[in-house]
Amino acid sequence: MWNFLIALLTWLGFIKKPAFVMRYAESHPSVDELSPSDLVVVRSGSFTKWACLRCPCGCGEKIALSLDTRRRPSWRVSTDWLRRPSVSPSIWRHGGCYSHFWIKSGAIEWCLGTGKPPNGAR
Repeated sequence: MWNFLIALLTWLGFIKKPAFVMRYAESHPSVDELSPSDLVVVRSGSFTKWACLRCPCGCGEKIALSLDTRRRPSWRVSTDWLRRPSVSPSIWRHGGCYSHFWIKSGAIEWCLGTGKPPNGAR
C-alpha cells in the first residue's frame, strides 16, 4: 500500500522518489535481503537497536548504525508519514569507500568529504 502511494505521488510530481524507505525487522537483514532503497530498523519489542542499509555509493556494503543512545557512536532515525527516513548525525564510513552523507526525508545528501578517510585515517 505505502509503496503504491509513494509511486503515485512520485508519478503525479508531488514528491521526489525517495532513495530510502524505512521498514522494521526483528533481526539483522543480510546484505542480500536489503534492497538499495531499504533502511531497516531492527527492533525488539519497542526497543530499537540498529538501522541497516546498503551504502548508497554503489559499493554494495551493508552499513549497520547503532540506535542505542548508551553507545558511542549512535544515530537517531525519524520518519515521516510516507516512511521516508531521516538519520542524524551524518554517516561517514571509516573504511572501504569512505562515503560521507546525510539521509533527509528519504533523500541522500552527499558531504564534501565523501570518498576521503575521516580525520586522516587510513
